[in-house]
Amino acid sequence: MSHSSPTLAPSPTLSLATLNGASEDGFISLLDGVYEHSPWIAQRAFAVRPAGGFASLAALKHAMATVVREAALDEQLGLIRAHPELAGKAMVAKSLTAESTNEQSQAGLTSCTPEEFARLQQLNADYNARFGWPFILAVRGPRGDGLSRQQIIDTFARRLNGHPDIERAECLRNIHRIAEIRLNDKFGIVPTLGNQVWDWAESLARFSDPGFAENGQLTVLYLTEAHRAAAAQLADWMRECGFDEVGIDAVGNVVGVYHGEADGQTEEPPRLLTGSHYDTVRNGGKYDGRLGILVPMACVRELKRQGRRLKHGIEVIGFSEEEGQRYKATFLGSSALVGRFDPAWLDQADADGVVLRDLMRDAGLPGTMEAIQALKRDPARYLGFVEVHIEQGPVLNELDLPLGIVTSINGSLRYVGEVRGLASHAGTTPMDRRRDAAAAVAELILYVEERAGAVPEVVGTVGQLQVPNGSINVIPGRCRFSLDLRATTDAARDALDADVRARLAEICERRGVSFTLERTEAAAAAPSDAAWQSRWESAVDALGLPVHRMPSGAGHDAMKLHQAMPQAMLFQRGLNLGISHNPLEAISNDDTELCVQAFLALLDGL
Repeated sequence: MSHSSPTLAPSPTLSLATLNGASEDGFISLLDGVYEHSPWIAQRAFAVRPAGGFASLAALKHAMATVVREAALDEQLGLIRAHPELAGKAMVAKSLTAESTNEQSQAGLTSCTPEEFARLQQLNADYNARFGWPFILAVRGPRGDGLSRQQIIDTFARRLNGHPDIERAECLRNIHRIAEIRLNDKFGIVPTLGNQVWDWAESLARFSDPGFAENGQLTVLYLTEAHRAAAAQLADWMRECGFDEVGIDAVGNVVGVYHGEADGQTEEPPRLLTGSHYDTVRNGGKYDGRLGILVPMACVRELKRQGRRLKHGIEVIGFSEEEGQRYKATFLGSSALVGRFDPAWLDQADADGVVLRDLMRDAGLPGTMEAIQALKRDPARYLGFVEVHIEQGPVLNELDLPLGIVTSINGSLRYVGEVRGLASHAGTTPMDRRRDAAAAVAELILYVEERAGAVPEVVGTVGQLQVPNGSINVIPGRCRFSLDLRATTDAARDALDADVRARLAEICERRGVSFTLERTEAAAAAPSDAAWQSRWESAVDALGLPVHRMPSGAGHDAMKLHQAMPQAMLFQRGLNLGISHNPLEAISNDDTELCVQAFLALLDGL
């Protein structure tokens, strides 16, 4: 569903100046109804109000969310239980608060079919029996204009299977989202820029590869028809935004340039380079990568609308490939910009035998190294590279923060390995005579977990595990496995690597088994440039938000640009526990509004 019509701002009933100037009783009264039947939240937020008052509505929202996060467990449960069931008895009896009545009406819950109503009643009963509190969902959704009844029912059914601790936290996060939308109504706020980015992402998701599109799944692999259509759409939007130059380059990157204001001394002022990728994993989400293209597009659109030029240009790139899903190569798009495109990639074939060079030519691209090498950027012409990205993790969610500052992109090492023991009968082989390959790998897994967990900002994962030709009554003679080791610095990564390899050798020696280990990938850590990180911090601080610094455990195009110029990243919180590479990947329009505003502040700061 695409939302192309503008959202009308509600008539404001409150201003931040009025709220900041109110007495304690007045403050609590003005915020009545924001949190359902829970005036203690406003009371405690007033107690921590800065001397000059809250600097922004975002600061107020965060203060109240912090109050709830720091509250006692029984207070949190009391807040959850203060909310009515969806399409429950209170709705039928018309005893909901005005705010809840409005929200349930906007989601169509007051006009359920008999079948939908019965389904919701059963879900309410099952949920209460499992958790002991009502199911909480911000039914006005991530854009603020209402989820469909089917979306509500599907979310209800999914979360019914959650762990109680996780579900309680998810209920509280949805309560904060409800409060956020209610505050927007009180203050007459519409996140117009956030809505624009959200709508673009929703519209772009209509392009998906065959086999996935029919099932409502998003998959866009390199240079498929859906990929090329997505590129054409991005280019069209860039032109509509007011970019001066728009094109698709020799590897399929979509490139838009908004020129800076010439100073009369140079042909063209330097540019700030930014962007991210528009390809996806199989059955992925709508925002991984794409957020980092759409947010700066919205900034250029806003500058053009205001008739403004900056003293530097802005170059926004939608990188054509980052995920490595179709060919055994990643960062095809950004590698070309730093002169690191491997000529051997052109001779690779995909699973269907399509050679990359031929694919490029069929897509209207040159398919030659000469054309690709010409894409290399001259760092002297650029101020640096910045990238906005969805966090792809739970940290910002758990801290109730919409934005985070990336300090470093983790360096990583990946291996595939195999332990070889002796396959023998599970019943007749005594426990002290076994050479169990799977048990050796199991011991390694526990060591990786222990070793990585002992050092801050270090992670280790065995994500693949296979016993070839395994049988229920046979001791595993072979066990294949993978290793993924990451850390914020190369030194920490290499120390983890050395310890894990040493322990693997020790385990195999002690157990009388052998092993092979092949390194498949090595990526250096990419620390954020101090000056650019500081600019992101200033931009977030200007919004009245706490500055939270964090590493990126995932790889990004910024890792490649780091090889040529200074780089720094900004993370935006994802919904649904921060899940990414998944259809549940989601963002809210309010968080995105803050992200666009932070980017605009960074541009103005230059």
